[in-house]
Amino acid sequence: MRGAPDLSVRIGRLRLKNPVMPASGTFGYGEEYAPFLDLEALGAVVVKTLTLQPRLGSAPHRSAEVPSGILASIGLQNVGVERFLEEKLPFFEGLDTRLIVSIGGETVEDYRQVARLLDRASRVDAMEVNVSCPNVRRGGIHFGTDPGMVESLTSVVRDATDKPLIVKLTPMTGDIAAVARACQKAGADGVSLINAPVGMAVDIHSRRSRLGRNATGGLAGPAIRPLALHLVRQAVRAVEIPVVGIGGIASAADALEFLIAGATAVQVGTWNFVNPRATVDLIQGLEAFLEREGLGGMDGIIGTLL
Repeated sequence: MRGAPDLSVRIGRLRLKNPVMPASGTFGYGEEYAPFLDLEALGAVVVKTLTLQPRLGSAPHRSAEVPSGILASIGLQNVGVERFLEEKLPFFEGLDTRLIVSIGGETVEDYRQVARLLDRASRVDAMEVNVSCPNVRRGGIHFGTDPGMVESLTSVVRDATDKPLIVKLTPMTGDIAAVARACQKAGADGVSLINAPVGMAVDIHSRRSRLGRNATGGLAGPAIRPLALHLVRQAVRAVEIPVVGIGGIASAADALEFLIAGATAVQVGTWNFVNPRATVDLIQGLEAFLEREGLGGMDGIIGTLL
């Protein structure tokens, strides 16, 4: 009798028990979702982006519903790396799942210092370098649109830590393949994409942005899935390192599109707000699909696009 399918995948030296994780910024610091699902079922937990100093984030309004998605301008609100290490990280002690910490900054030096501090924490398994946040005025997308800047920044973070590195890419660049190759050249173990493209919505009665003073925000949700899938496919064809697919994933069928297109793993973002158990539902759906197809592992799915 055939046993249960093996859902495990690898991103560099990082082995995940399955290819499913939440997207940074949609899962808090992990503990917030513990009442709703077994965190140990996930391939990894990706916590919200940490910066060197705490950030209050954007002023209201921070989000607005749009067709098939949301616009969000959170502004990387977070407690800062030192408070994270003191107050949030202890929750993960004894928890049997990988922990990936997203890092951000306004300067290259900010990224280096955050990476060095996290490098000392044995419980942190990997870092995701956020070069693509669409709603901060310095850093974020500013770094992520230029392959040369991405390569320089990734090299600095690579020198600051031996932990596996994933670089999160923006779709707001003219050549996603060139940016992905820059990450690989600089020593990244993988790339993840896409972060939210920039969008806008207008209140026709007030004639103001529905995000208030923020004007624009990141477009997320099912609306961006076809774009994300297209860009993931381009990245897969450009690099030899693993690619993590992100963008509008709400079901196992959605995830399978990315995996068949060549992604090694996927992240679920906006749908966590709709269904807090979305990630575990997706894992169960992937396992059921492999069983129906008579497949023993992820090799039978990943990169099988005809």
